[in-house]
Amino acid sequence: MSRETIARRYSTALADIVLESGQTDTVKGELAGWTELFRTSEELQTVFSNPAIAHMSKERVLEDLIARTKPSHATANFLRVLLQNGRLTEIGEINERFDAVLQERSGVVTAEIVSARELPENERTEFQTNLEKLTGKKVNISFAINTDIIGGVVTRIGSTVYDGSVKTKLENLREQLVNG
Repeated sequence: MSRETIARRYSTALADIVLESGQTDTVKGELAGWTELFRTSEELQTVFSNPAIAHMSKERVLEDLIARTKPSHATANFLRVLLQNGRLTEIGEINERFDAVLQERSGVVTAEIVSARELPENERTEFQTNLEKLTGKKVNISFAINTDIIGGVVTRIGSTVYDGSVKTKLENLREQLVNG
């Protein structure tokens, strides 16, 4: 199972719980803190990813961390579920997806537009308008530059990619010429 599928399943389940209980902001902040803790601590990553370390030892470490940080009941239980299923080291991907799920449920989608050059403000506004028409939702867009695509843009909305890059068009043309 792909990391994205795993992250989507856990983040969707957590979103169901926090939206029902009204703890969205609390859990969102706590999960971000735990993500940062794991991102910056190589020791924690090692402990929780090492199959040679007994599960009981991992449970003790997690319970000690929970006792020190005192997260909400929902966050603490979620961390325990991640540990039980061997997914605690994937908390970063799950947290990113959790944020996206919460935005989607509030009528906002996230998009990424990659271009070969810096896009002027009028083009950014046009992308904003067109993507909102396409999705029927408010769109938060992040813009990035990748000179390898030569020209055009690559747009990603969730797991859907619209590739209008010159590089891909040239590769497709080359493939058609080779295969006749």
